[in-house]
Amino acid sequence: MNMALVTLDVNGRKVSSDVPARMHLGDFLREEARLTGTHLGCEHGVCGACTVLMDGQPIRSCISFASACAGRHITTIEGYDADPVMRRLREAFTAHHALQCGYCTPGMLATARDIVLRCPDADDARIRVELAGNLCRCTGYMGIVAAIRSVLADLIATPDEEILALRRALRGEPAGAVAALPAPASPAAAPAAQTPFEGFIAKVTTPVADTAPALGSTAAASASSSAPASAASSAASSAAPASRTKGSEITGQFEVPFPADQVWDFMVDLPAVASCLPGASITEHDGDRVKGKVAIKFGPMSAAFNGAARLERDDAARTAVFRGAGQDTLSQSRANGDITYRLTALDSSHTRVDVELLYSLQGPLAQFSRSGLVQDFVRRMIADFGRNVTARLQRPADAGTPPPVAAFSPTRMFVGVVWDRIKGIFRRAR
Repeated sequence: MNMALVTLDVNGRKVSSDVPARMHLGDFLREEARLTGTHLGCEHGVCGACTVLMDGQPIRSCISFASACAGRHITTIEGYDADPVMRRLREAFTAHHALQCGYCTPGMLATARDIVLRCPDADDARIRVELAGNLCRCTGYMGIVAAIRSVLADLIATPDEEILALRRALRGEPAGAVAALPAPASPAAAPAAQTPFEGFIAKVTTPVADTAPALGSTAAASASSSAPASAASSAASSAAPASRTKGSEITGQFEVPFPADQVWDFMVDLPAVASCLPGASITEHDGDRVKGKVAIKFGPMSAAFNGAARLERDDAARTAVFRGAGQDTLSQSRANGDITYRLTALDSSHTRVDVELLYSLQGPLAQFSRSGLVQDFVRRMIADFGRNVTARLQRPADAGTPPPVAAFSPTRMFVGVVWDRIKGIFRRAR
């Protein structure tokens, strides 16, 4: 086996070892430098978990030969204490719950640092493009994007001279500088002028303006992001409706044996609608705004989201959007959701209600948001909601008496969802 003496500057200290010539940098950092914060996932340069900084630039350590990086300054997750960008990112990742199991986090932070320095005006769509090389199987990316966006927003509102200096260095001001971390204590740690290793050094290019709005946002809202804050807020409020929630989408429908006008009058009565939604209850009601609680139990998962919502309605089109947000008191998970329903008259006495639920979860419960079982669970809730609406219209409450809250059996619903799944498996097997 061919061996090579490799000497690297890792987090400000020299690390030398006789290693196989084909050992990649990730193994060198973990086995020779004993820095196990660098995680190895796919080992094909795809997942991004192994991302570290070389001379301030993010690289994939699993596809970089350690010998090819000799003499370079390598920064791993253990070496970010002196970095002003990383201090902000760590706080933001904690505040926005941008990590769960933590396996992808070291690489995600390295990429996030690059985004903050290279794309100071990035919006959600651009951040997602830049994060495309880092995979996370826990968070759904919502918290990660929010954390990076919050750091960028803070830097726009309150510029940081240290970070501005790093950005200037990344652009080559002064010539030859790189956006590296603050210099280590030993002046000998920085190598003499070297020929750039073109295989790994990221090329700095002028960011390309996004031509399409982010998922669920309107073109007017996307265009207003480049205007001053005051102008953007006024333009968005006058030119376009509130942007939609970003997240998972589930659709369903049900039919009600009543005329469309009668169903519409019921569907814009918030206390009546809430009484039909399994697990929901209203504590305050003021016009088109409500406060209340939604209790959910699905197998081992249970939550009670306290929050507020408002109704946006279009009487002519018989379309309404119920926008809400809340937080679970136990897990501190946060939820945002839009429930859009559209009424279509099938005939003089029957109405179809199309329901679209667009929701996002942040926090420990986010791992449940993409489960196929959970989506089946929500569809079953929509079906139960439709049956409850029919029942309420058939037996309207006495005038002045609040409608009774819909009964909710989580066990029955959970068993029903699982049974539907089992029947679906046998149908496909035939």
